[in-house]
Amino acid sequence: MMKKTILISAILFAVLVAGLIFLRVKAKSFSPESNVDFIDGNLKVHVFYNRPYKKGREIFGKLVPYGKPWRTGANEPTVFETNQDLSFGDKKLKAGKYSLWTVPEEQNWQIIFNSSVPWWGINFNGETLRDPAADALVLEAQVHHPQDKVFEQFTISIEKSNDGMELVLFWDNTVVAVPFNSK
Repeated sequence: MMKKTILISAILFAVLVAGLIFLRVKAKSFSPESNVDFIDGNLKVHVFYNRPYKKGREIFGKLVPYGKPWRTGANEPTVFETNQDLSFGDKKLKAGKYSLWTVPEEQNWQIIFNSSVPWWGINFNGETLRDPAADALVLEAQVHHPQDKVFEQFTISIEKSNDGMELVLFWDNTVVAVPFNSK
């Protein structure tokens, strides 16, 4: 009897694990993983995130509600890593690994670097798993709405600018650029 119970438990466990793996792979097929690697001299910045598609949906204010934390992508939270301290205006971000969260609004966004990186971006109720007590840096960034451009897939890039670099987030008809430097 004991062997039968152990065998049934092992089979159930294997089916559960296989189901979770299938769901994760299925979710990633709709929002594929992507990496951004930026190198400038000794500075190395790496961003890992998942890229959802617009697919005709209204994104900001609807799919991604205004005024609520967003994992800044899909599936897992976006991960931002830097090997050097960074300056965002008069605010500093220490070298390290952070989850990147945003709080979208129509005209401005909060950009949040959080020292905790949860295994998934949301719980079963759709609420973010961000721990506000672990916020390492919170910034405000202005939103731009290009009139003639719609971005089908959520994209993060890091670009060189005249004054340093910019972390750029764009999706739908929304662009948010966050200037920083490594000085």
